[in-house]
Amino acid sequence: MNAPVLATNVVPNFVPASIVQAKTHWHARLQLGFADDIGTTRLIERQHSGPLRVQKPLYPEGERICHAIVIHPPGGVVGGDQLEISVKVGEHAHALITTPGAAKWYRCNGYTSEQRIDLHVASDAHLEWLPQETIFFDDAKVNLHQTVHLQGSASFIASDILCFGRTASDERYTSGVISQRSSIFRDGKMIWFEQGRIGGADAAMQSPLGLNGKSVCAMVLACGHTLSSDQLQQLREQTVALISEGEPEAACGVTQMKTVIVARYLGHSSEIAKQWQQLVWQHLRPVINANQAVIPRIWNT
Repeated sequence: MNAPVLATNVVPNFVPASIVQAKTHWHARLQLGFADDIGTTRLIERQHSGPLRVQKPLYPEGERICHAIVIHPPGGVVGGDQLEISVKVGEHAHALITTPGAAKWYRCNGYTSEQRIDLHVASDAHLEWLPQETIFFDDAKVNLHQTVHLQGSASFIASDILCFGRTASDERYTSGVISQRSSIFRDGKMIWFEQGRIGGADAAMQSPLGLNGKSVCAMVLACGHTLSSDQLQQLREQTVALISEGEPEAACGVTQMKTVIVARYLGHSSEIAKQWQQLVWQHLRPVINANQAVIPRIWNT
């Protein structure tokens, strides 16, 4: 005898409300592994649960560099969603990972969303982590964690563009909280750590020590090799020229430490931020992993 079918809008009284609510939140995981196969980087591991996927491996630069596009089918993250991404790049392999468009984090509805990214790069391997921009809608509450483990001579380039609200639609970020933590280890030793927390109603949104009234911030970070003094000066001059022409009220800068290069942008335009990010990447890539920068086609669609 078949069991009776419950109407979709009826909840049995013996199921706790907390469990019913939890089922409306996505908990998605994606695990990727790349390996060198006689000069070709292969995507050898691809496991997922929930709405996180990667499209088929792409080779626009030849077989040595594998491009992968991570997609999130729902199109946005709502309050309470949890995303986990893990990537391993084996010795001599080279992977570039990006996304098809902006990530959208919607209002919290009383719940905090979270994204955890765990990246491992073996010696003589290269990873480029280059997602497109992230948009935080008003009242979004988000925790972002990223940990990178480098071994030996591994190289790493990452970019991050954060948009607080949607200025093009005159939507501001006035409530909610964004927390971010990022760390990089090489052979088990920490070489980079940064954390921050900013609320839409915080004074830091307007403070010169915070966002200084701007709605878009971006960063490009690279590890592996250092720039010469001439290369560093050229990068600074070209990024300043780009900002001065496209968005004079914005600010940008480049800092080179012992083993880490950090470039930052602060302004109001996600489009200018993307142009700036691409320019920085085009300068850094030949130095960090000895390859000319080939703009992923997905960035132009």
